[in-house]
Amino acid sequence: MARPPFRDARSEAEKAFKKATTKPADLPPPAPSVPGAKEQVTLRLDREVLDFFQADGPGWQERINAALRKVAGK
Repeated sequence: MARPPFRDARSEAEKAFKKATTKPADLPPPAPSVPGAKEQVTLRLDREVLDFFQADGPGWQERINAALRKVAGK
């Protein structure tokens, strides 16, 4: 008994979806990080924390980085 045509179309659509959404297995390795290079990130901080670090003026991002390095043991 032959399959109804809608089942073949659905099967093909499912195959196409799976192919489009499946992560390739052989991705290139991430680029090595450069020592001392900075990464731009988005970080949500409490207003009080941001106010504390910004109170001393310019350089607040470096002060946050230094505090995080200290906590991380680096």
